[in-house]
Amino acid sequence: MLNQTAWFAAVLCYRFAMSTTLDIALTKIAALPEAAQERIARDLLDRIDALSNLRAEIDIGLKELDEGLGSPLDLEAISSGKSVPADIVTTIEIKV
Repeated sequence: MLNQTAWFAAVLCYRFAMSTTLDIALTKIAALPEAAQERIARDLLDRIDALSNLRAEIDIGLKELDEGLGSPLDLEAISSGKSVPADIVTTIEIKV
């Protein structure tokens, strides 16, 4: 657990490095009622988790390709839905 001084320093460093757009969004969110802030925070955390999971899946796929475990894909067959290998995910849904 960070002491108060370390926490304050971490917040200052984060806020300094944060994008202007995110800073504006957080300022606007802070002016909303608490229930709205909680909903937005949960949605944002869900989005971050989804992106982290997607990144992890991509990393696994890249590692498998580097190890020679990949195989050629028939993109025409996949896009037409005729022949999709069982281990291929054809739809990835990420909340925006």
